[in-house]
Amino acid sequence: MFEKNESAVDRIVRTVAGGGLLIASFASLGVTSAKPLGIVAALVGAVLLFTAATGSCLLYKLVGVDTAKSK
Repeated sequence: MFEKNESAVDRIVRTVAGGGLLIASFASLGVTSAKPLGIVAALVGAVLLFTAATGSCLLYKLVGVDTAKSK
């Protein structure tokens, strides 16, 4: 279903960044009190974690980037 287009390093960076954004959104950015910055941070973090888990990034596919290919 999802064509892999992310390298292992790309997926690790996305996992760390996504997890950090989710933690920050709950800890201090106010996602639980419906503050816009907290909601945006939580959404971006969730998308980063999803793309890291699947190994596929739709934005990469749209612009023709493939970090999974070795040269």
